[in-house]
Amino acid sequence: MTTNPQEIAIADYTYELPNDRIAHFPLPERDASKLLVYRNGQITETLYQSIDTQLPEGCLLVFNNTKVINARMVFTKSTGGAIEIFCLEPAGPITEYTTVMNQKGSAAWQCLIGGIGKWKDGPLEKRLQVQGQDVCLQARLAAKLPDAWEVQFSWEPAHLSFAEIIAAAGDVPLPPYIKRATTMADDERYQTIFAQWEGSVAAPTAGLHFTERIFDKLAQRNIERQFVTLHVGAGTFKPVKAATMQEHIMHAEWIDVPASTIASLITALHRGIVAVGTTSLRTLESLYWMGAKVWLQPDIAQLQLEQWDVYQAPLNQRQPSPEEALTALLGWLQQRNLDRLFTQTQLLIAPGYTFRMVKGLVTNFHQPQSTLLLLVAAAIGEDWRKVYQYALENDFRFLSYGDGSLLWVVNSE
Repeated sequence: MTTNPQEIAIADYTYELPNDRIAHFPLPERDASKLLVYRNGQITETLYQSIDTQLPEGCLLVFNNTKVINARMVFTKSTGGAIEIFCLEPAGPITEYTTVMNQKGSAAWQCLIGGIGKWKDGPLEKRLQVQGQDVCLQARLAAKLPDAWEVQFSWEPAHLSFAEIIAAAGDVPLPPYIKRATTMADDERYQTIFAQWEGSVAAPTAGLHFTERIFDKLAQRNIERQFVTLHVGAGTFKPVKAATMQEHIMHAEWIDVPASTIASLITALHRGIVAVGTTSLRTLESLYWMGAKVWLQPDIAQLQLEQWDVYQAPLNQRQPSPEEALTALLGWLQQRNLDRLFTQTQLLIAPGYTFRMVKGLVTNFHQPQSTLLLLVAAAIGEDWRKVYQYALENDFRFLSYGDGSLLWVVNSE
């Protein structure tokens, strides 16, 4: 790593994004979106439905199978004022998301609150129907947190799960740059076709383009699929307001990866791994670094990754091969009789980072001065400017519902 990401000035990673280039609605067909392909400094384009022709036979694609929850709830006060509660993540220690989503009667979440000044005291109340039953949902302020609020939800009848409550009470959490009301179509289209584990408050958007038609074509070329889970937080849209990255706090997100998937990754390293989405990529690279921690310290008690860990000693001094790291991680799980790794990653990937796990990245086009754009720049260097300029000049649609790219990583081992 030759560059110190802490010294990066975010102003160097910007471009002009006209509002009319932001995709406010998805295309009628998922796989009809355009696909920019960057390889060895050259740019070509095709459609997602032909992505199989751009991938080497026998490689491995890794997807994020998180499922978006209806995280945005609006409560109306008796005076008529509206207060929006946006659920971010569960409050307090958790061991898995399934248990959290299955909580009965009450649940505590970290939330953003719109109109907090109107919420003087007492609970907010919302009446709704769940499976034909009348439900009373209450929200109480429990604590002020540094960047959010802890909200205690409770409901009657108490036998219903939080997953059932939020599905009925909430709305699709479209990103802030999609400035329109949600439609019924968003319920389906802001979700991948392989979404499985509830917990995200934003979609892993690169996966939105994939269809069964594409999967059939991939199978014909012996291109394998594996799934990891990273529950995408609202921090993915958090703008970098600090002048340099040293002052920016990267959002931490929960990852959940079965041990069997880690074993499959080991066997796929020599065939080439392509991450579908920045969330899948961050998960894969985090697995390497957590394995590196175990390789350095086999008796380490807890595994998680903080923002600057990989750029500092001892991880930047002694590093195992990807196979050694994943094997160490798998052994660590087996010794503890764990069938999956569930933990948090705060990994910031920025120019100067060397990719350990992936050879390619499928991703949408990201906002100026964002950590996601830094990740793209880490993958393909200064050519990110050429890629984005090409996309702007050739009618590509940007951001979550927009078109995408297949980027072959320049800086990898």
